Amino acid sequence: MTPRTWFLLPARAVMALLFAVPMLIVAAYSLLTRGAYGGQGAPWTLTNYARLVDPLYLEILLKSFWIAALATALCLLLGFPLALFIARARKRKTLWLALVTLPFWTSFLVRTYAWMFLLRDTGLINTILLGLGLVSEPLPLLYNDAAVVLGLVYGYLPFAVLPVYAVLDRIGPELLEAAEDLGATPAQVVRRIVLPLARPGLLAGAVLVFVPCLGAYLTPDLMGGGKSILIGNVIQNQFTNARDWPFGAALSAVLMVIVMGLLLLVRRKTSEHGGLL
Repeated sequence: MTPRTWFLLPARAVMALLFAVPMLIVAAYSLLTRGAYGGQGAPWTLTNYARLVDPLYLEILLKSFWIAALATALCLLLGFPLALFIARARKRKTLWLALVTLPFWTSFLVRTYAWMFLLRDTGLINTILLGLGLVSEPLPLLYNDAAVVLGLVYGYLPFAVLPVYAVLDRIGPELLEAAEDLGATPAQVVRRIVLPLARPGLLAGAVLVFVPCLGAYLTPDLMGGGKSILIGNVIQNQFTNARDWPFGAALSAVLMVIVMGLLLLVRRKTSEHGGLL
C-alpha cells in the first residue's frame, strides 16, 4: 500500500465503525418484522418499505423537505449579509465571529425553551403587544409551522454564516476596488463578483443547514406542539411510543439515502467550482 493509503487508514476505519456499521444495523432492522408486543424478528420482509408509499407519510416527507428548504433559504438570506459584513470588517472581526458562535455555548434545548417563553400567549412578545394596545388578544405565535421555522433558523443560522464567511474572507479587497474603479455600483459588485465567488460557501452552508433541519425532531416537537409533525418526529415516535423499530429503521434508511444523494450531488457541483465540500 502507498503512504497515502496508510495515512488515510485510521480515518477510513473510524468512518466504517461510526457510519457504515450503524447503517448496516439500521438496514438489517428495517427488513425485520415487528412483534405483537413491540419486539422484532423473523420473517425478513420488505413490508416496512412498502408502507412508505402511504399518502400520510409522503405528505409528511414533502412537508419536511419544504420546512427544511424554507429554513435553509432564510438562513442563507440572513447569513450572507452578516458574513459579508464580518469579512469586510477592518476591526473587531474576531468579536463578530465570537458573537456568531456564542449560541453554541448554551444548550440547544435551553435556547429552544427560551423562544417558547418569548412566543407563548403569556410570553414577552404578546405581553408587550397587549400592553401597548396593538392587539386585543394574544397572537398565536407558538405551536405552528412558523414557530418551527423560526426555531430552526435561529438554531442553525451560524452553520450558514461560517462557511460563507470562510469564502468571502479570501476575496481580496483589491478585486472589489478594481470593480468600483471601473464604474460598478455596490449592488453590481455584490451581484456579479461577490455572489459568484461565494457560491461554494453558499452551497456548503446550504448543506450544513438543510441536512439537520430535514431530520430535526426536537424543535418541531417543542415549538410545533404536536401540530407540526416532520419526518424526524415520525422516526422518533416509531422508536419510542410506537415501538415499531423495523418501520422506524426503514424511514431512517430512506431518509439517509435521500440525504446522501443530495450530498453527493452538491459535492459534485461544488467541486466543479473549487468548493469547500
